[in-house]
Amino acid sequence: MSERRKISACTMLVAGVLCLVPAARADVKLSGMFSDHMVLQQGAPVPVWGRAKPGEQVAVKFGEQSENATADDAGKWQVKLHPLRPGGPHELTVSGNNTITLKDVLVGEVWVCSGQSNMEFALVAAKNATQEIQDANYPQIRLYTVPRAVAAKPLSDTHGSWAVCGPQSVGGFSAVGYFFGRDLYKTLNVPIGLIHTSWGGTPAEAWTAHPQLEDDPDLTPILDRWQHQVDTFKQQVKELADQIEKSGSVDAGPPLPQDPRGNPWRPSGLFNGMIAPVIPYAIRGATWYQGESNADRAYQYRKLLPAMIKSWRSNWDEGDFPFLIVSLANFTQHPAEPGESDWAELREAQAMTAAQPHNGLALAIDVGDAADIHPKDKQTVGGRLALTAEAAVYGRHLEYSGPWYDSMKADGDQVVLTFNHAEGGLEARGGEALKGFAIAGDDRKWHWADAKIEGDTVVVRSDQVSHPLAVRYAWANNPVCNLYNRAGLPAVPFRTDDWKGTTADKR
Repeated sequence: MSERRKISACTMLVAGVLCLVPAARADVKLSGMFSDHMVLQQGAPVPVWGRAKPGEQVAVKFGEQSENATADDAGKWQVKLHPLRPGGPHELTVSGNNTITLKDVLVGEVWVCSGQSNMEFALVAAKNATQEIQDANYPQIRLYTVPRAVAAKPLSDTHGSWAVCGPQSVGGFSAVGYFFGRDLYKTLNVPIGLIHTSWGGTPAEAWTAHPQLEDDPDLTPILDRWQHQVDTFKQQVKELADQIEKSGSVDAGPPLPQDPRGNPWRPSGLFNGMIAPVIPYAIRGATWYQGESNADRAYQYRKLLPAMIKSWRSNWDEGDFPFLIVSLANFTQHPAEPGESDWAELREAQAMTAAQPHNGLALAIDVGDAADIHPKDKQTVGGRLALTAEAAVYGRHLEYSGPWYDSMKADGDQVVLTFNHAEGGLEARGGEALKGFAIAGDDRKWHWADAKIEGDTVVVRSDQVSHPLAVRYAWANNPVCNLYNRAGLPAVPFRTDDWKGTTADKR
């Protein structure tokens, strides 16, 4: 054999051996949720997980703790660190056939920030963006954005990384998420980790695990409608294939079938692709800004949003962690006359869900833009979310909600309304007369009402309704409304009736 052939054969042999080495070695790997600069949740068990060669011994070291695991037959492993104290920076070391060391790890409070476009809305587009970005020098706040993904089944991993919050990193991050985390940091003075996972224009069913959609007859129409779209696509593909088989070509100009299964509206598709990979990363709670894409099915949303929350909590297996909801902002033109509103019905569904245990509500009814579904004032929204968390989650004694309707009493030609979260008193914002109230009698015709504050109640009447039966407040896509409490927080839109409105029969 010539010298050149000997070298070539030797090179091929070495290359073949090297190709086998990674498979045999099967280096230990961490989930994509773990990287330098991350924040781990304080005061709770902290799962750390990844992959390795089946049967490989894995050791995880953090501070004085050392936990061991053995990779299962699928190569998966997980340990749980004991509850941690806030602070840092620390190092986290994972050892198997190889060693991984993550640096600059903090311990503090971790929150998920999710929803559709108003959560995805980046800081760079928000009000006063240039100044806000310049001032965003908070190295104790860390940012993680989950890459977009639609999946048929729950994914086991994602591919993001944690970043230190600063002018160079924060511009593309969720504005609401950032302002929430910033205000929380200023109050708690502990590291804050923000996990942003959202996708504009998507409905809640895309973020809900499949079993919860199957379990409720009011939600199965979502799955039926989706299956119809898939069946239609398959039929279109079959017809196209038949045409090609018969003629050898396709008619010029016809649109090709679009496979819906990669669409972000796919039921459970975003839960599988953008929530499941985060689980079981230890968190304190979640914030949620979504609903525009479900407004035409607001009655269904009464079941859908709680089902979505249940699916997150049951999969995370951390108990009933706090879930804070942003009520839809005002949008479109002011109504000339009182009437029905699908956005008002959606806000009602959000408030009903927020009233359930361990949930909360932050209003945006006064910071919207009639001409833009994406209002730029995200500071107020993030601040109100933080205020809700500070009181309801962290136990600070402060007023965190605007007036919330409690009861009504008809008294002749007027109605007396009482409210929760009105202990400090009620006020008409701007010092003007109260606006935004409508009243109806047994004919169910709505009329604008005169309203005035009397102590901690609101008295409502109209010359056109002699025997009132029901009252509505801020019941429109973009209501003119100005009832606040003395803490400067707006009243939650409400109605005292349960008359079926615009979206009752839409599925």
